[in-house]
Amino acid sequence: MLPCSKLGIRSVLFAVFALILAVLSFPAASLAQDQEVPKVDVFAGYQWIHPGANVPAAFSDPNSPVPFKLPDMSKGFGFSATYNFDQHWGLEGDFGHNWGSNNYESTLSAGPRFMVRTDSTNYFLHAMVSYNRLAVSGLDGSNGIGAILGGGMDLKFSRSFAWRLFEADYVWARHNYADDVSLDFPDLRRPSLEGVRLRTGIVWNIGYPDVVTPAASCSVQPAEVMVGEPVTATATASNFNPKHTLSYAWSGNGGKVTGKDTTASIDTNGMAGGSYTVSAHVTDPKMKKGGEASCTANFTVKEPPKNPPTISLSASPSSVPVGGTSTVTATCSSPDNVQTSVAGWTATGGTISGTDNTATLNTTGASPGSVTVSATCSDTRGLSTPGSTSVNVEAPPAPPPPPPQASKLSECDFSNMAKIGKPWRVDNECKAILDDVAKNLQQNADNKLVIVGNQETAEKRKNLAGERAVNSKAYLTGGESKQGIDPSRVETRTGNLGTKSAQYWIVPAGATFPAEGTELVNEAKVKAVPDHPKVAAKKKAAAH
Repeated sequence: MLPCSKLGIRSVLFAVFALILAVLSFPAASLAQDQEVPKVDVFAGYQWIHPGANVPAAFSDPNSPVPFKLPDMSKGFGFSATYNFDQHWGLEGDFGHNWGSNNYESTLSAGPRFMVRTDSTNYFLHAMVSYNRLAVSGLDGSNGIGAILGGGMDLKFSRSFAWRLFEADYVWARHNYADDVSLDFPDLRRPSLEGVRLRTGIVWNIGYPDVVTPAASCSVQPAEVMVGEPVTATATASNFNPKHTLSYAWSGNGGKVTGKDTTASIDTNGMAGGSYTVSAHVTDPKMKKGGEASCTANFTVKEPPKNPPTISLSASPSSVPVGGTSTVTATCSSPDNVQTSVAGWTATGGTISGTDNTATLNTTGASPGSVTVSATCSDTRGLSTPGSTSVNVEAPPAPPPPPPQASKLSECDFSNMAKIGKPWRVDNECKAILDDVAKNLQQNADNKLVIVGNQETAEKRKNLAGERAVNSKAYLTGGESKQGIDPSRVETRTGNLGTKSAQYWIVPAGATFPAEGTELVNEAKVKAVPDHPKVAAKKKAAAH
């Protein structure tokens, strides 16, 4: 058993933190800035713990409990798994368990971890929130909430394995024995663990990213030169460590190659015409293996000129309607004054027919848009040059849009109101329909509305069809609905459908209402009928 006072615990933790901070203060060159980082690392190993607290002695008097100092627990194991977000930060989950004679302490923790990685060693700090389970012989097991703060050092064996040389943690937890101890002994009622935990073991690194092979690409500018003209070659390296300085070695199978770093110049003086290759070999001196790549690029050296012929095409007219024709003329010549000819007339639409320097494009069957006409100018040495021009095929004019039409938007049924003796009344169902009509008029300021009221032959009330139309208008334009439609935009009519209904027709600007079979309502004679005529009449008389 290792005796540890609070001062000893703080000394151990101070030493651990001082070691980690010393690593963080190393010059940047000593740190592994570009290491591959595994997605997950898993630790398993031995764990020793000093609980660092007094608890009530088993079976002591609750009114005068005897402190029992928890002994060190040398038997134990620890396990942790960390998901790494990047080279430094990860989220760690941790479990530890220690036991002694009739005592044990378990922790389940989670929290962030910060790690500094070098070529051979990793240093880390972590801070975790912890669930703490403490069992002491003769006392009920206690569950507490606490924290674990600390750090450690891993020595790398290989890419996948490391040895955790040490891990030293401060373990704090708060427990509650309030049911077993008098209030006069607060330190024993709610003891705080202030202990230290030491670990060592094996670390497995899992889930490294795929290894990317270094590569290089070469290019030349220009790719084709006359004898005596210089060529510049460039090499671009990829997937190398950007922190390392690369070496470039240049070579070629013709001319004099002079290379410096990523570029090289090629002297073509005295070279025969033909195709040549320049190569670059890129190496990373700091990489023990896999730190090299090669690339090649081709360039052509030409002997004194064989200039290809030139060609230009023109179309007259350059724009025609579908089915029209255009005459295309080619101008073909050789800078070296060699005899030339034009052939290979083609078109991307319609049909093309031509001989020598002139062709005719017929656009029958072509789609509207641009038609490309092409031809090739060739000389007697076998050199040729293509040329093209375009002819615009115009689409026929679009037909005028149809005139606006009036359309029936909706219809209201007055059958229910007829049953209760108010066949003119606009009920709630009709009001909901009229609210939609009002919304259409509000959103389309140029629209007008024609309301056509109807009545069945068996309905004997005079002007009932007109009342249905007028009452609908009153709802839209009066105060009850608060729709506020301008009355001048609403026309009332009666129809001959022979139904208990009112139809609502929207008439857009420029349209006319098909009035056949309807008649205008004389609104000077046919007035809106209120829901309660007698009450309305009394109010009107009282107002006068």
